[in-house]
Amino acid sequence: MLPMDFCNVYPDNERERRAKYLLELVGIAGQADKLPAALSGGEQQRVAIARALANDPPLIIADEPTGNLDSKTAALVFDLFRDLVSQGKTVLMVTHDKELARIVSHRIELSDGRINGRSVREANL
Repeated sequence: MLPMDFCNVYPDNERERRAKYLLELVGIAGQADKLPAALSGGEQQRVAIARALANDPPLIIADEPTGNLDSKTAALVFDLFRDLVSQGKTVLMVTHDKELARIVSHRIELSDGRINGRSVREANL
């Protein structure tokens, strides 16, 4: 809820409900009352994703958002990003996961700090 407190995008009486909704989106609503130290690395990663969505940003920049997640949870997060894109959001994601990179709508491959070839248009999200 802290990002919502700083930005005042949502009224005070809606913030807790929105925070719980976002935790549901990332599959950890049952962990809402735990302190960060009591969460696993993957759960902390999902809280970070929920926190990034708290103020409904038009652009989400995600650096290895599925890096600490098992394949099932990674698919859940990617499906969430896919839904956000279908709602008109832009998701810029960095990943080393070649399978994940193959299914995005636009891809730029980097190697040793250089762009390999050019931007590649792939299948739509």
